[in-house]
Amino acid sequence: MLDGGFNFVELLRIVVDVTLVWFVLYKLFMLIQGTKAVQLLKGIFVILAIFFGSSLLGLQTVQWLMWQTMMFGPLAIIILFQPELRRALEQLGRGKFFSRNTHSEEEEMKESIEAIIKSCKYMGKRRIGALISIERETGMSDYVETGIKINANLTSELLTNIFIPNTPLHDGAVIIKRNEVIAAACYLPLSESPFISKELGTRHRAALGISEVTDALTIIVSEETGAISCTKNGELHRDLEENALREILTSELNPEFAQTSKSWNWRGKKNG
Repeated sequence: MLDGGFNFVELLRIVVDVTLVWFVLYKLFMLIQGTKAVQLLKGIFVILAIFFGSSLLGLQTVQWLMWQTMMFGPLAIIILFQPELRRALEQLGRGKFFSRNTHSEEEEMKESIEAIIKSCKYMGKRRIGALISIERETGMSDYVETGIKINANLTSELLTNIFIPNTPLHDGAVIIKRNEVIAAACYLPLSESPFISKELGTRHRAALGISEVTDALTIIVSEETGAISCTKNGELHRDLEENALREILTSELNPEFAQTSKSWNWRGKKNG
């Protein structure tokens, strides 16, 4: 027996209690990772920091404004995080909230990369225009809403079939997240950069536009030439061969190469 009647059972109860809370918080964070909810969460932390900072500095007006903001905080959180809360409850009901993924995430990513490459190669040879945007850290739910939701496993056959001319979904962009085709026929913002070559069409401008507002990796297959290009962070790299495209996708999307994702090592013409 410890001092004050504090025994081992009580200590074990506290440890289990804290562990469960941290585990649930971790699962919730993994649930919202890669969505705009992460940015909203950062905004909440900023408001809290301003509130405590104003308290320390005696800024009563600022403190009052932050307090009024936090008074409606719980209701705002429920509204803003409605999709994530709904998804968490669905997973809890299916018993998947506490389960672990048995399939390797790295293997899934490799399969997705090969499916994208195979599809782009097929479409390039036949000059089938395509626009494929791969979601990364920044959520793309706003752009998903502009298209037709699919939520299907990514395969080269599915990806190719979407862009076949004169089909309902061929016009617009496909948005991919991990190994899933989220939506097709999506509208992406066009870049207004004056430095874009006049010979580039709407697909290239849309690919550059989405790369300027998100960290998405976007692939373009030209309908006129069959050439494959890629955009990231406002930069356009053109006329990529199969191996070059594989290197880009692997270095940018595969967790094994996360340390080298800041630099692209391939040969291609960079649009200034």
